[in-house]
Amino acid sequence: MATIPKLALIPSGYKAGKIYSVLPTSGVGDFDFTRNTTATRINSSGLIETVATGVPRLNYPLIDGVVNGCPSHLLEPERTQKIQYSEAFDNAYWTKTGLSVVSGFTSPKGDLSAFKLVEDTSTALRYCHETFSVVSGNNYTYSFFAKYNGRYLQLSSSTAFPSSHINYDLQNGTLSIGSGATVSGTIEELTDGYYRCTYTDTANSTSVNGLIIPLLSNSTTASKNISYTGDGTSGIYLFGAQFEEGSYATSYIPNYGTAAGITRSAETANGAGDASTFNDSEGVLMAEISALNEDTIIEAISISNGTGDNRVVFMKWNVLNQIKARVTSGGSQQFDVNINVPSVTDNNKLALKYKANDFSAWVNGFKLAIDTSGIAPVGLNRLEFNSNGSNSAPFYGNTKQIQYYDSALNDSDLETLTSWTSFTDMAQGQQYSIK
Repeated sequence: MATIPKLALIPSGYKAGKIYSVLPTSGVGDFDFTRNTTATRINSSGLIETVATGVPRLNYPLIDGVVNGCPSHLLEPERTQKIQYSEAFDNAYWTKTGLSVVSGFTSPKGDLSAFKLVEDTSTALRYCHETFSVVSGNNYTYSFFAKYNGRYLQLSSSTAFPSSHINYDLQNGTLSIGSGATVSGTIEELTDGYYRCTYTDTANSTSVNGLIIPLLSNSTTASKNISYTGDGTSGIYLFGAQFEEGSYATSYIPNYGTAAGITRSAETANGAGDASTFNDSEGVLMAEISALNEDTIIEAISISNGTGDNRVVFMKWNVLNQIKARVTSGGSQQFDVNINVPSVTDNNKLALKYKANDFSAWVNGFKLAIDTSGIAPVGLNRLEFNSNGSNSAPFYGNTKQIQYYDSALNDSDLETLTSWTSFTDMAQGQQYSIK
């Protein structure tokens, strides 16, 4: 491709309040960034790191526990960490049964803030336990960072989630789900043998719920928190408990004793470009992105005039694993297509071309929709991580790159722009390991 983008965001430079675009060099393409709290990310060493209030996050991908590939800009919604002592498992806040806790072990932060849970020699149940209030009908997600030391991990609960549990095999990085139709979970490998284990379910009562972290002697038991005879030395390493309202786990939010919980505020990235950046007559919006979760919440990246009347927009749509590409001019939709993808949480390369009577949408090297009738939008003056310049339907996820071209590229260029450059590029983009 000989054509140079008019605006290009490639995760690299940033400062408090700004995400820098590499083009244009004047700085008019930079994004205004907000987050009114601190937050954590995975840094280039694969460790959890806290960044200051208002500082954007370059989040590095982990494949098989190793940083592999270029970082993404991470944007997340507001979430509140409800666990008061998220790391201090020796605190009386955590009830311990059938085990002891020992401090001073290497954590996913790279310091010595992890604990070892060690079973005693009795024949008994063995677990850590905590309680907090939930609301019937709401989704909640637990998560922990755990590492194998002769035993396996289970996440389960009582009262509001009485029938469900998940077993996590910390040797092989697999999980098995017990009874309970609504429960779901994940296991993701981090550095130094740690896994982040998540558990999501919908509360079926308004009550004080118990969070239980049992040790298991095997990873396939079909029961919750079963008794076994301990050997006095085996257990697991544990770090970073989190409980948040929502249908998926977000980045770790540490809490060192605040009873009301710790809130990480929502992030925004808006205001890139101006009227001279964008061509009303023709152009291409390209985005390489992955959403945080497969859900039906609409999230968008758009070029607009500050309203929904004139815009070029990609939206994670309200149908599972569907992306909408839309061009609107004068309040009327000129191009409007829905594209199914294997998963919106995969790293997808998208391109949307607009020009009078010449519209097309591309995904991962394939032209999946065209329209030869319609007019171009007018007054385009901003590129933002929302649907129409008013912070509605904000996009939350990982962004590898954004490019804007002020001319309608040909099919060959669009295929090149949205294709993987190599097998390795494709594998890393989709978070697969090559063995």
